[in-house]
Order: sequence, then C-alpha cells, then structure tokens
Amino acid sequence: MTRILSDLRSCTSLLASLACLAFCTVPAVHAQDAPAITLTQISSDPFTVGPGQHATEVEPHVLANGTTEVSAFQTGRIAPGGATAIGWATSTDGGSTWSHGFLPGLTVGNGGGPYSAASDPAVAYDAKHGVWMIASLPISNTSTTVAVVVSRSTDSGFTWDNPVNVGPKVDSSDKNWIVCDSYSASPFYGNCYVEWDNPDTGDGILMSTSSDGGLTWGPATGTANHAFGIGGQPLVQPNGTVVVPIETNGISAFSSTNGGSTWSAPVTVSNIQSHIDDGGIRSGPLPSAAVDGAGTVYVVWEDCRFRAKCSTNDLVYSTSADGIHWSAVARIPIDPTTSTIDHFIPGIGIDPTTSGTTAHIAVHYYFYPKSNCTQSTCRLYVGYISSHNAGTTWNLPVKLAGPMQLTWLPNSQNGLMVGDYIATAFSNGVPHGVFAVAAAKSGTTFSETMYTADGLTVPEAGPQLSSAGDKPLHNLSDPIEREQPEKGIAPPSKKAKRRSK
Repeated sequence: MTRILSDLRSCTSLLASLACLAFCTVPAVHAQDAPAITLTQISSDPFTVGPGQHATEVEPHVLANGTTEVSAFQTGRIAPGGATAIGWATSTDGGSTWSHGFLPGLTVGNGGGPYSAASDPAVAYDAKHGVWMIASLPISNTSTTVAVVVSRSTDSGFTWDNPVNVGPKVDSSDKNWIVCDSYSASPFYGNCYVEWDNPDTGDGILMSTSSDGGLTWGPATGTANHAFGIGGQPLVQPNGTVVVPIETNGISAFSSTNGGSTWSAPVTVSNIQSHIDDGGIRSGPLPSAAVDGAGTVYVVWEDCRFRAKCSTNDLVYSTSADGIHWSAVARIPIDPTTSTIDHFIPGIGIDPTTSGTTAHIAVHYYFYPKSNCTQSTCRLYVGYISSHNAGTTWNLPVKLAGPMQLTWLPNSQNGLMVGDYIATAFSNGVPHGVFAVAAAKSGTTFSETMYTADGLTVPEAGPQLSSAGDKPLHNLSDPIEREQPEKGIAPPSKKAKRRSK
C-alpha cells in the first residue's frame, strides 16, 4: 500500500477541514483547566460499498513503541458482523502527526481480499524481528475461514503485507488478541502469542505462538482444563511469563511459563457484578489489561458492586505480580458512589518505564452522566482518568468528547456500537488513547470516526481522589449479556451461550 503522508494538524478553517476530510484538531471539552487538551481525528471511512454502514469506524486498539504509535480499527461497520475493512493509523512522532490507510489482501470491500468482512483488530510489536502486527478475524458469507489472520509491517507501520493465517479453518471464531515478547532478557524474546475463542464449542479458549516474526504460527492449543472464555488480552512479563486476563464465568486469568508450549487452567480474579448499560448500546464487562515495567498485571472492567442496588457501573480493577494471586477488587474513583454516572468500555494503559508504587496508569472510557436513560435520552461521552502512584490515588477525570446521541451510532447484532474495547498507550511517557467519536448523521450517512487526545498527562500534583474506604455493598448483578456470534456462516452452537464479538 502506498504510504499516505498527511499532517492532520494542517486544517485551519472549516473549509480546509472539509477539504481534508475534517482531519483537524479541535478543542476538547474537559473538566480541568490545564493542560490544554485537543482532539485529533486520525482516520475516517471513505467507503461506499454495501452492506457497510458508512461512514463509521469502531473498536480501536493502539500500541506504542518509543515515539511510534500504531492503531487499528473496524472501518465501515456491517450490522450483522465485522466491517468493510480494517483501518490503520500510524504516528512516528509521538502522536503529533498521523498517516492512515487500510489493510490489503483482507476484504472484498477494500479490493483484492478474499473475505466478506473483518473484525476485532489488535496491534502488537515484535522488537526482536522489528515487525508490527495487526491480528484480525476474517469473515466469509459463503465458506469457512481460518480462525485468525495477522497482517505484518516491517517499515514502522506504513505498509502492510497480505495477511498470514493463524489457526485451522472454522465456522466461527471470536475476540482475538495479540502480544509479543519484546524483553531482550526474556528466554522467549521474539515469541508472539495470539488468543481467540471458538463460539461453536461454547467459547473454547485457544492460543497460538510464532517465533519468526509472525510468518508462521504453531498449532491452536487450549488451556490445561480446556476452559471456556471470551475477551482474553495476553500480556508478557519481563521474565517471559504470559498472563491472559479473560472473562469466563467471572474475571479470570491463565498463563504460560514455557513460551506458549502449554497453558495453565484459569484462576479466578473476581466474580462479575454488572449493570446492563441502558439505551441499547453494545457493552459489557469484558476485561482491559496492561502490565507495568516490572511485570505487575492490571485488569479493569465495569462493575456495580460499589453502587446501591447495582444501579450503575464503576470501573474496577485487580492486580497481580504472578498472574495467580490477585488483589481485592478496587474502585477507580471517577465520581462518588452516589452519582448517577454509568461507566463502561474501559481501555487501560501503563507507562512501561514506571512500576511498583510509582506506576503511571491512564484509562480512557465511555460514560453516561445519567444511567437511567433510553435510546433517545442517553448521552454518551468519552472520559479519561490517571494515577501517578499505581492507583493509590487518582487525578481528577477529564471529559474528552460528547455529548453523543445513540442514534448517531451504527447498529450491530449486539447493539449500537462504538466498540467492545478501546485502548490507551504511552509514548515516551505521554498517554494517548484512540476512541470512536460520533456526530449527527447527514440523512442516512453516519459520521463516526477515530480520534486521539493530545495534551493528556499523568499529573503528580493537584487534587487527588481515593476509593480507599469504599466497600462492596451487595452481591447483586444484572444478567451478564450473552450476545450472538457474528462470524461465519453457521448458526450459533447450542453450547455457544457466551458473549461474542
């Protein structure tokens, strides 16, 4: 793919914004007077081919290595499943300017690809082989497909090869994630790991390993007890241990200490107590996970245990040094437990140069100011919060985008969509998130695109929030949402009762 160079900050007026597809920097709404925060649009949906809902971009992931940041996301969301293409956006100057495009050789809608659609992009970087990777799920309306594919870039994320197959051919697969071991002292330096699940077996968990920069992948391997789960996010510790937080019947984690040759049975992190987010938005308690510079793993999800009658969700988290023993669940104190605010779809990032009691944490998330709302009355925002001391206290939250009306969002088989996940990455100490922001439709044409926020920090001074005295109030939970699979031609198995992508 031809490298597309564009300084997305060059738009200085409304006319110029229109001329460059509105890739402009605009002031963000925020709760703090400093620092000055701006939103920068990093991509948009140029496609018109059916059956995609255009112009929409949803479900981003982002990863950083030094000053290089690579994001991937669905472009042209198709209501029954997947998207017209998988988009990418790359910055090599710490998020100041971005180039963007779409993965080749993947989808029919983008030209030259064999698949009807693709979904669930996740980004990894292999330092040993100097390769960026985007893993995604191929979707076919006429045949079975391989479980997962991986697209590779050897020029810092500006051109991408045709995808490499991972896993056997299946009727359906779901919620893949990818990570690489980039610790030079690790005994498994250069190994990369892909996780996904098989809805036809009730979300059987599967892992595959590559040791040659993603060119070839080993067999699909289950956990020691052939466990079921969805939404796993593998992380690598400096000693080479791989820890995979995942949603099972609660929040769990499994691991490998031998470079992916075998995988343990999952251990329990916590039960799930979740409030169903109103308005028909697609959401749920899938985990978001990150690791600090010393290997401590953090997992975050939405949860109502600190709220009276499970009336709304906080963001909560647990930590572990070994993936086996986990801390008690703590609340991120974005607002008082008496508020009506509902928080969901978190994306956590940790500065890899920090660790222990001085770990710098940043979380992007979506929220409703009032949880008890309908599709016509719910108002959707993007928020940000950070901690400079490993979650002991938290800085004041920042409002980044909104209000958005839910009718501005594209539909999916599992509800109105911004994504099942978002992410946060640190580039040389500076946090960046990538997230979907929607504006009003023009007729039947949507306006939902990918943004990042510039000017975010992790302050070490100023007002601090704490949840140290908060205690769970009950064991209540709404039913955990069980969504329908969207990939493949076969109907869901009777065993497939868990949430799917």
